[in-house]
Formats: sequence, C-alpha cells, structure tokens
Amino acid sequence: MKQEVTKRLLVKRSAHPGMNYRCSVIATLKLFATKWKPCIICYLAEKPMRYNELYRIIPNISRKVLSEHLKELEADAIIIRVQYDDKLQHVEYSLSEKGRSLMPIMDQLQNWGLNNLNNVLSIREMLAVTLA
Repeated sequence: MKQEVTKRLLVKRSAHPGMNYRCSVIATLKLFATKWKPCIICYLAEKPMRYNELYRIIPNISRKVLSEHLKELEADAIIIRVQYDDKLQHVEYSLSEKGRSLMPIMDQLQNWGLNNLNNVLSIREMLAVTLA
C-alpha cells in the first residue's frame, strides 16, 4: 500500500504588514526552556557563581554550551555578569530580578514533574546532591 503525501496549506502570514505578534507562552519558553538553562537558573538562584563552579556542578554540560547559554541568558537580562578584574580572571554570574521572577514558574514545573514523572528529584534535592 502506497503512503499518500499530504501538502501543506498556504496560510496568510499577517493581516497587517509590519505587525509581528508572538504567543507569550512560546516566547517565554524560548527564553529558558532548553536542556541546560533551567539548571543554570536554579543554581544561580541559590547563590552567585563563577563559570568553573557552574561547569563542575552541572552534569554533562560542555564548556561551549555553558558559555553560549550564559551569554544568551545575559542578553535576555535573566542573569547578571559581574567582572571583578580587567583580565577576565574573576567573573561572577547571578540572577537578575527578571531571572528571579522565573522561580515561581520553575516551582510549578517542578511540582508537575514530581507528581507526574518517575525517578525525578526536586530542585532542592538536585542542589543538595550536586552542591554537597
């Protein structure tokens, strides 16, 4: 039996040229919903950290991905990067107020996960395991 290929229907892009509306839920998820950004946010909610501290405690993250995510989170004003010397030897990251405002969302995601998924840890349990 031959499989029938369906064609996509053309959709009118915008009724008003120049108007670029975005769904607030999708825009919010794009801001922090990657594999590693929630981890970074949760660790920085606990305390300000340096790059190598984050690299050591986040399991299986590559240096390249950590650097990219930190730059993206800084560009989105979720985290604050503070440079303490001219040689870039001492740089610390912390959550901004905007970043802290994500914590209730993280708590709700955590609660859903704890109630609906098996073999998962809470944010506190995860922090206790990795920061110990």
